[in-house]
Amino acid sequence: MPTGDEDCGRGNGTLAAANGCNGSITLLGDGCSSSSATANGGETYPPKMDPSCIRDVWANNLAAEMERISKVVEKFPYISMDTEFPGVVVQPVNPLSNYSRIQCNVNLLKIIQLGLTFSDEEGRHPPGICTWQFNFKFDISMDMYAQDSIELLQSSGLDFHRHNQEGIDVAVFGEMLTTSGLVLNDDIKWISFHSSYDFGYLIKILTNAGLPDDEDDFFELVAAYFYSVYDIKYIMKMCSSLNHKAGLSQLATDLCVERVGPIHQAGSDSLITCHTFFKMIKTCLKPFCLRDSRWKNVLYGLGKDAAQSSEWAER
Repeated sequence: MPTGDEDCGRGNGTLAAANGCNGSITLLGDGCSSSSATANGGETYPPKMDPSCIRDVWANNLAAEMERISKVVEKFPYISMDTEFPGVVVQPVNPLSNYSRIQCNVNLLKIIQLGLTFSDEEGRHPPGICTWQFNFKFDISMDMYAQDSIELLQSSGLDFHRHNQEGIDVAVFGEMLTTSGLVLNDDIKWISFHSSYDFGYLIKILTNAGLPDDEDDFFELVAAYFYSVYDIKYIMKMCSSLNHKAGLSQLATDLCVERVGPIHQAGSDSLITCHTFFKMIKTCLKPFCLRDSRWKNVLYGLGKDAAQSSEWAER
């Protein structure tokens, strides 16, 4: 998400002041949160972590890391996801919906990075590496991009020369992802933040085709490949104590969640997405249950959320 936090505004910090930065949380194994303020065994959530928990993946180690991930996901089926992509280059004239803008840009552009962080239903990670950052082939001399987005990613440490020389071929990645156990698997829960573009790029990779013209067809593909998707940006609207205009970094700050690794890199962003989600549902939404259909497969700004926003605006 190259400019997600800037576009979404900044929070007022009142939640952090109200809840404090030393709070702990507890989750139950059935995907529902408890009302307890103490974590299992008394530990604080999220735990302190080191950047070494993030593994960079390039073309030369893709096969080995995908094999490793296929084993990890069996015990840690909650996947927090983020992408980095080259911005927005096209604004359709009189777009019929937010989806038409997403479809147009995703179909024209290429994904640059994908971050996946693995946890269990209590937000706990596998020992050692818990986050994988996939770096895709991208040639800034040939591929289309928005200048401000590329400059932001460069300032965050992305090496576009290496992306061009050592980046992952998306077609190869799509084949491996399809058979990895991460998708087409109803045991997996996907966690994200303002993720319509993110899932757009993943659908494009998995189908090896452009996004469909019809938004309903897009959501059918999301449900088929990912089964259970939870968008923090949508869910946080249900919590009156949160600043609903906050981007991911500001929301994390308000919830006293520390970042691990550089901002605007997909690995770090997926890790903070994970920690922010589990902290939010315990401190702000009690009880929260993943089985509740209100939260499942709703992407902020699209479909059900867009329809609800229109209804509220008309009142």
